[in-house]
Amino acid sequence: MTVVTNVVKPVLYGMLASVILLGVYFVVLTLVSGWSFAQSQFAIYWYFIISLVVGFGIQIGLYSYLKQLVENSSMAMEGKTVAVTGATSALSMISCCTHYLTNIVPILGIAGAISVIAQYQVEIFWVGLAFNIFGITFIGNKIIQFKKGHE
Repeated sequence: MTVVTNVVKPVLYGMLASVILLGVYFVVLTLVSGWSFAQSQFAIYWYFIISLVVGFGIQIGLYSYLKQLVENSSMAMEGKTVAVTGATSALSMISCCTHYLTNIVPILGIAGAISVIAQYQVEIFWVGLAFNIFGITFIGNKIIQFKKGHE
């Protein structure tokens, strides 16, 4: 199998994950606060949102590639690596979506928390980006380690 065919599926999975996450963003905000609010939030924070979505897609692509490497090898022990990287991707997604608590908290009746979350919305975006960078670096290192161990 060539390198090109090895990466096509992970790239497609990453792109699909990015599109799905962006769709989830718009669906959640539209259901909670309406379409115009979703559009205005995207217009204000598009650079954070696109960065988070792309970072998540890259993680999913790398995760899929690592999983493919593990499945194509005879090393059952490496399955633990895939589990750990999956948890990292999940943490990044949670960080990405944490700022939407701003819209959901009033529904739950916790009005005081909304002002705190809204006040730190940009910082929460930065935390999400940091998790994305960590996840990409972590999975990338696992791929490098895996390839070095199987040369």
